[in-house]
Amino acid sequence: MLVSVGYDPALTTERSEVTTGSGVEFAPIVEISRIAALGEERERLPILCHTLPPTAGVDGVLGLDFFRNQVLTIDFRRGQIILV
Repeated sequence: MLVSVGYDPALTTERSEVTTGSGVEFAPIVEISRIAALGEERERLPILCHTLPPTAGVDGVLGLDFFRNQVLTIDFRRGQIILV
């Protein structure tokens, strides 16, 4: 996904240790210029690059750093995510 929007995780030297279901891996960290999700925008956000299986059905996962200083409400009954 990152390569398709102009970033190449293979070119970064910064890596982070990540524990997955299959073991420990070292994933590249890339600073992206901007991301918008749930009506919010972040600039110059460092992100961890890790390939998710196609069966996951998602393009990525938002981390706690995206939600910092916000109130996040997940209403499963109504199928809503509210970020204030």
